[in-house]
Amino acid sequence: VCVRNLTGHPMALFNKLANFLLNVNDIVVEDVDFGLSRNEERVLTFDVRPYKRLQHICPHCGRRCPGYDRSCRPARTWRALDCCGTLIYLRYAPPRIQCPEHGVVTAAVPWAYAGSRFTKDFDLTVAWLARSLPRSIVCKFMRIDWKTVGRCVERTKDFLEPDSSERFENLRAIGIDETSYRKGHSYITVIVNHDTNTVVWVSKGHGKAVLSEFFKLLTPEQRAGIKIITGDGARWIDDCIREFVPHCQRCVDHFHVVQWANEAVDNVRKKEWREAAKEVRQISKQLKKKRGRPKADDKTREEFNQAKQTADEIKSALYALGKAPENLTENQRHKVELIARTSKVLFRCYTSKEALRLILKMTDPQQASQELKSWYYRARHSRIDELKNLAAKIRRHEQNILNSITLKMSNARVEAVNNNIKLIIRKAYGFRNVENLKAMVLLCCSN
Repeated sequence: VCVRNLTGHPMALFNKLANFLLNVNDIVVEDVDFGLSRNEERVLTFDVRPYKRLQHICPHCGRRCPGYDRSCRPARTWRALDCCGTLIYLRYAPPRIQCPEHGVVTAAVPWAYAGSRFTKDFDLTVAWLARSLPRSIVCKFMRIDWKTVGRCVERTKDFLEPDSSERFENLRAIGIDETSYRKGHSYITVIVNHDTNTVVWVSKGHGKAVLSEFFKLLTPEQRAGIKIITGDGARWIDDCIREFVPHCQRCVDHFHVVQWANEAVDNVRKKEWREAAKEVRQISKQLKKKRGRPKADDKTREEFNQAKQTADEIKSALYALGKAPENLTENQRHKVELIARTSKVLFRCYTSKEALRLILKMTDPQQASQELKSWYYRARHSRIDELKNLAAKIRRHEQNILNSITLKMSNARVEAVNNNIKLIIRKAYGFRNVENLKAMVLLCCSN
């Protein structure tokens, strides 16, 4: 009775109510069905049609096109946001149209994105939830499939940013790095804008061929605007810079340089541990031969205990040798002191690594250049193969390291983005579709 008094027709107010609940203004509600799904869930289905001015619209270019045929197929349904625990669907049979550019296609509907069987609000809500919650929780809450979440994220990204090339504007300093997204050496290449701390470009794989695709997307003016590029010491980054942006200043991140030094120290530690373990086995054999002679047995047993302790200390000194002296714990400091007494080669590598770390902390490029040359001379004449190889690598990237000191640039922002990507992957329990991962990264690691 109240409905009739307010509107004169009950369907008019119901149409307004449906438009308000569904957040769609340009539709006409023709009928409503109530029922239950196969899982005994309440279902509310609206039979709708768009206004005539919104019919016969191409879903790709948005132009109004002549009709190709009248729809005689079963009506399609689009899932809307739930209301009061009830599943809500929109039902409509869209006609096919003849687009001069895209040919015969099914006409678009105003309440959903092209190719989607969900309303726009549904896609946006799923993407918003997926940014903060694990994908399995989003599936249960929204009552959809696991793969559907990724498709909703892709459509949301395309709606918010139809043209991702806008991120290429005003690039001045960029960082390049690759990170794994699943087991089996599966990588994605990530490029970050240092000025805005946002992801500019993401692509599957890594190497020169992948990075070349990014530079080919840039216009000559955009390439000329890039002045600084940071990254690790990968050769494929240097090759792409020489080919596409030779005017740029290349910076090698200090974190990766220290990582190279730590790897060299760890290789020496492994070699020293093998030698110490070999000595322990030899003394153990002597103990077995001298069994029954107490004096000789006691002396050899003392040597055995001392050698075994040295081998154990070297084996467990990985973290102690990788940390800075000021950050060592009491136990780790004891390990370093023991290595200084028992393994001169390993301790020399450790002190060389610390000297290199202090050089990278310098702020004066000229002083750093002199100290780096002095360090290189000592490393080349150390008669330690691992240090020699490290020195050759440092010499190859010497100018790039000095550029990092001069410009005070690092790859820290890119590493932080990589941590965010790892968190995104962990929350989703992995991505089977790389395009879904790329869309999620561009949504979460940007403004």
